[in-house]
Amino acid sequence: MMQVLSSEKEGVLVGKVDAKALDASNVKAFKDAIKPLLTQGAKLVLDLSRVEFIDSSGLGALVSCLRQAHADGGEIKLSGLSKPARALFELVRMHRVFEVFNNSDEAVLSYSS
Repeated sequence: MMQVLSSEKEGVLVGKVDAKALDASNVKAFKDAIKPLLTQGAKLVLDLSRVEFIDSSGLGALVSCLRQAHADGGEIKLSGLSKPARALFELVRMHRVFEVFNNSDEAVLSYSS
């Protein structure tokens, strides 16, 4: 069961992904869990600090959510990537697609600047 625990901070939604992996086995559940957060003009920070492993289908799901957010005038920023996930992001240049922050506080602050 994939959960995204959401809270609001300074008008920004923070969604903490409560899973060890984001891969082929749970991307559908991830998209279903995130759908309610992708409202019109949403400012969203995805906290991935619990996620230790992301595969190509996980990356695809993140990009798909980002496209949906952009289509509705919103934005998604990422925070708390583990070392292996950050290495993967840099390897496939995903850090140029998503803004990536060390923690959710930094990501939330970036919306106001």
